[in-house]
Amino acid sequence: MNKISVIGAGSFGTALAVMLAAKGHEVTMWGRRKSQLLLMEETRENPHYLPGIHLPEKLLFSHSMEDALNNAEIAIFAVPAQKFRQVFTDAVNFMDRDTVVVNVAKGIEKSSLMRLSQVARNVMKDVRYVTLSGPSHAEEIAKRLPTTVAVASNDNELGLMVQEAFNTDRFRVYTNDDIIGVELGGALKNIIALGAGISDGMGFGDNAKAAMMTRGLVEMCRLGSAMGADINTFSGLTGLGDLIVTCTSMHSRNRRCGIMLGQGIPAAEAIEKVGMVVEGISTAEAAEALASKYDIEMPITESICALLRGETNPVEAVEMLMGRKTKNEMHIF
Repeated sequence: MNKISVIGAGSFGTALAVMLAAKGHEVTMWGRRKSQLLLMEETRENPHYLPGIHLPEKLLFSHSMEDALNNAEIAIFAVPAQKFRQVFTDAVNFMDRDTVVVNVAKGIEKSSLMRLSQVARNVMKDVRYVTLSGPSHAEEIAKRLPTTVAVASNDNELGLMVQEAFNTDRFRVYTNDDIIGVELGGALKNIIALGAGISDGMGFGDNAKAAMMTRGLVEMCRLGSAMGADINTFSGLTGLGDLIVTCTSMHSRNRRCGIMLGQGIPAAEAIEKVGMVVEGISTAEAAEALASKYDIEMPITESICALLRGETNPVEAVEMLMGRKTKNEMHIF
């Protein structure tokens, strides 16, 4: 068994901590708000982010990042993508050089347009980095409902190590050699989930949502291919699998936010009502910039960005997408 630190006390970090502690690992959680950690320790519940889930007595909590990371063999980073650089920069001061970093955030850094593995290496050149992604709602992981994910790393041995450490009879872990595709799949599907939610909020049916998901997958493949990913990755767990679950489930913050956008609620108000970080918002802006950089078409992404900026409304966005020049479906690139 391993000594594992979980950096971030949101829903996903908590769910993984519960699962890994139940497997027998020594798990310590760190969060930026001491009051939240004290409440979790006293009540054995994370009422804001993961209500109704009992936290094992053996699960430890620390408001000191230094103490939480002391002698950790694995450090799981479960913080919002746009906060990752800041938190990881702080954590590097307390991590052993051989600590394996497992990042579960799904996003692209908006300011630099870097994937999160690139951010990590920008901060710590020799970081031992693994990304974990796939169709994995925290609520279901914590309830021990069957879940399947993939891990990817530039170092295959690290991927295998994390696979062994995380795999259980209810949490199946595959390895994947394509870290670019795995990271982009997890990030870009959140944009399409916003679109699927907008469609639902406007009262459209299954036909519209199926088209949104399918053509959204095309956009994911276009950008992924341009950035060096293996296009086959997008038909796997971290692409199509994550896209399906995020576009169809009410567990999805991005879909819930999209539903409100489709009902005409302004973006800022919709985000506030969701009550948690909506990763698709920042990722959409980053993806739009990357599409321009690589000179590729991402009309769904561009429409969502225009809607978020208040440059259009849901009805006009749909009319624009449906009125585009006709083309052959197979002309993906």
